[in-house]
Amino acid sequence: MKSLPGKASRIDLFSLATPQMRAFHMTWFAFFLCFFAWFGIAPLMPIVRKELALTKDQVGWCIIGSVSITILARMGIGWLCDRIGPRLSYTWLLTLGSLPVMGIGLANNFESFLLFRVLIGVIGASFVITQYHTSQMFAPNCIGTANATTAGWGNLGGGVTQLVMPLVFAGLVGFCGMSDAIGWRVTMVFSGTLCLLTGVAYYFLTQDTPAGNFAELREQGSMPPAGQVSGSFLAAARDHRVWALAVIYACCFGMELTLDNIAVLHFTDYFQLDLYWAGAAAASFGMMNLFARAMGGYISDRFSLNWGLKGRVRWLFLAVLCEGLCLMLFASIKMIWLAVPAMLLLGLFVKMSNGATYAVVPFVNRKSLGSVAGIVGAGGNIGAVVAGFLFKGAASWPDVLMMLGIVITICSTAALAVAFSPEVEAEAAGPRITGESLDLATATP
Repeated sequence: MKSLPGKASRIDLFSLATPQMRAFHMTWFAFFLCFFAWFGIAPLMPIVRKELALTKDQVGWCIIGSVSITILARMGIGWLCDRIGPRLSYTWLLTLGSLPVMGIGLANNFESFLLFRVLIGVIGASFVITQYHTSQMFAPNCIGTANATTAGWGNLGGGVTQLVMPLVFAGLVGFCGMSDAIGWRVTMVFSGTLCLLTGVAYYFLTQDTPAGNFAELREQGSMPPAGQVSGSFLAAARDHRVWALAVIYACCFGMELTLDNIAVLHFTDYFQLDLYWAGAAAASFGMMNLFARAMGGYISDRFSLNWGLKGRVRWLFLAVLCEGLCLMLFASIKMIWLAVPAMLLLGLFVKMSNGATYAVVPFVNRKSLGSVAGIVGAGGNIGAVVAGFLFKGAASWPDVLMMLGIVITICSTAALAVAFSPEVEAEAAGPRITGESLDLATATP
């Protein structure tokens, strides 16, 4: 099959000349800021815990709350993307989502802090829009690389925030003379403001598809009216492959969210690191998104050259299986000089598994792409919520990590339940990537 009209069959990382590449760069940057704000409070939790006198149980509820609302938000945003398009969806999400990010500074007790922590989780739905938008812009031969790269660089915000937020906090306290209580609050206002400004930029710098925005295309008769896609969510929900991928994503992205939330506390409580070094150790896990998630999508594209969509599924199974084994290794280590390398190895497979998952998602049901992406994405947050409950009630976090490693290893077999018809296989076997670099040329819009 030929590339769909207007969809880019190659990627040029250093270009903003086409709508495909503007969408590429705006999606990862917007997701980066959402992730930065979403987990911006995590590296400051030792300060917040002390000021608000939070118990271990209350900290557990904050971890659960930060990812629980995102389950519904991701399902809803996928449905919304199918109707109003990714451009307006991202604009509204960034604009409205910035309010609780800044508003958490008003919290003065556990209840109010938990409320804002839950509301902030809505911006985690940004991931679905990022994957939806790049899937609209790039052809099957490079969609795995495009989706994984934009998502990976966006997830990078979870690592950068572990390093940057303590530095911003330290600067406000050390150089501006603010108290600890004021410093962490102003730090979160900084994050929320960045999200608000990016929401405005997204509206003016992007368009929904290479051919134009959804509203314009519907006026021209090039797209069906929004009301005619009303069954897209049900169609996605009836497909067992969608739920198999949701289980897989619960294992990989759910684990990433969990470690983003607990890493600093884990290193301070179990390895006696101070706030800065614990943040640096946690940041090293998140920073692997610079290349690891993109690598997962790129390898999936490579596998598809020889084995088609079956190759993508086989690579997904192998990546998640290795993730489970690495998590058990990390859980068993007691020495800090071994724990950090083990966490980096774990992070490699966690993030490659993320990329491999969304290298499969666009081929499951093209007509219900937003709903499929939303349900699978919600699976990641369900995994994080389940893990959060385990950490909340456990006396030993390493024991919980070991248990999760065993579960993930077993659940990796869910990937093998994903299969495609010969027709879909043939359709996906379109133009091939011929270069070995991500620095490729885009198609003419």
